[in-house]
Amino acid sequence: MAWQSVSLCHNMLVMWMYFTLSKVDSAVAPTADSYAHENEPNYWHDLSDKDLQATLRAKQGGVAKNVIMFLGDGMGVTTSTAGRIWAGQKLGLYGEEHDLSWDKFPFTGLSKTYSLDRQTTDSAAASTAFLCGVKTRLGLLGLSGRAERGNCSMSEGHEVDSMLNWALAAGKSVGIVTTARITHATPAGAYAKCPDRMWETDRWIPETERSCKDIAYQLVMQNPRIQVLLGGGRSVFLPENVPDPDPDPSFNINLYSRIDGLNLIEEWRKEKANRGFTHSYAYDKAGFDKVDPINTEYLLGLFNQEHMQYEVDRNKTKEPSITDMTAKAIRILRKNPKGFFLFVESGRIDHANHNNWAHKAFAEVEAMNQAVLTAKYLTSDQETLIVVTADHSHVLSIAGYASRGNSITGLNKVTIGKPELLLAKDGMPYTTIIYGNGPGRTTTTRANLTDVDTDAPDYRVDAAVPMSYETHAGEDVAIYATGPQSFLYSGTHEQSYIAMVMAYASCVGPYSDRELCAKHQMEPSQTPCNQRDAAYIARSFPLFTTGIALLTTIFMMHCK
Repeated sequence: MAWQSVSLCHNMLVMWMYFTLSKVDSAVAPTADSYAHENEPNYWHDLSDKDLQATLRAKQGGVAKNVIMFLGDGMGVTTSTAGRIWAGQKLGLYGEEHDLSWDKFPFTGLSKTYSLDRQTTDSAAASTAFLCGVKTRLGLLGLSGRAERGNCSMSEGHEVDSMLNWALAAGKSVGIVTTARITHATPAGAYAKCPDRMWETDRWIPETERSCKDIAYQLVMQNPRIQVLLGGGRSVFLPENVPDPDPDPSFNINLYSRIDGLNLIEEWRKEKANRGFTHSYAYDKAGFDKVDPINTEYLLGLFNQEHMQYEVDRNKTKEPSITDMTAKAIRILRKNPKGFFLFVESGRIDHANHNNWAHKAFAEVEAMNQAVLTAKYLTSDQETLIVVTADHSHVLSIAGYASRGNSITGLNKVTIGKPELLLAKDGMPYTTIIYGNGPGRTTTTRANLTDVDTDAPDYRVDAAVPMSYETHAGEDVAIYATGPQSFLYSGTHEQSYIAMVMAYASCVGPYSDRELCAKHQMEPSQTPCNQRDAAYIARSFPLFTTGIALLTTIFMMHCK
């Protein structure tokens, strides 16, 4: 149809412009003249109106044939904001006005991240919440709060299913992509039932608890229907004395390798061959690139013995990017006419923040941004619900009153004529990015950063409280959504709500009953209302005439 062709051309143009702009030389500094339009009130009115119209046009009703969940591990609001500025500055912009892909999603809400027993959660309890719809205790995976960490016997009978299980039961295809070990806490929440997130290999389970199966074993031996598995963590799949195909000389595999003698990679291959499925295993980018998604039903890719490399350090000839992995996963999964569920984690945002490496964290945010853009390009807004969120935040802040466009990873300074460093009470400069705790603080007194390259990827940002490892933070994190039923994420919700909306939107799991799911609910544009409802709003708030007039217009546009 003509409108479909126009839409396709538009999408292709947007993608071309984005990837072309991404190659802009960051050394070309923006000038005040290029931002003169921001002094005009009409610019801001027009900008807001464009956002308003885009939200009104958003496809938010119907059933989600596909669901893609992107999880920025540790991507709190501050990390997302700073990542946005960092990415914009790499494009030669001031940066603050830049948008990441999810900034343009029509609906945004907040998620409460506490676990049952802690004000500040960990990734295991969080992933059980947002993937299984059940809040639980720190360190537990796929188990309710009745289980006890590290106690195998207490796990039985307290298992909970995940969005991945629900999608499989509905006949959909499923996949997992991560830049961390694929057995790490966040992706493991999709498939594992384990009383301790640390039990990724049988070597790490105490002898007294070995009636429980380790997470790698559960992934391969108990979840054979997951079609796409891409990430790091090759070492926990291989037994002792089996050489790695691409060993890192600095990596001690003897701390990770299996002691049960199972080669889980070979077990995966055998199971797929016995069932007659076309399948591929890859341990590097060359092997990954050879995989034809059209003729591949199952794909296992384990691209590092440990976590995959940070984006700024990634050997592009050896490891695929998160965008590469996301694109191939979608191309394999979308062949299923019933649809698919794909979980994608940018796991190393968290690890960079834990090390006070702000630059690396922001580069990981931008890498995930590219993956989200690609997912939107490869799917339809009418058929696909895309959710972007975080499991928790970090103790990161954007401090001071630096001039517009000042390097987000640089020293805090104001440019009036010539740049002037902003100084703290101790007479020394400070960075715009500051951590509340972590390894960035190594002395009792602050170092003089005047001649330090704080923009370097390996620079550890200063922290207020000295710790060997920076901690998570406990505030709410954002939920960004687009596609069918995405409006349901507006507001503030428990983290467990995220999974339930995905199930409702795609008619799976708790909402597999066709009378309960989105298929039989009215779209927002069909909500009954009348002129009296709108008039009541206007009468109730006479002091806000202009604002209420706008709200009334929107209200009536959504009524029939």
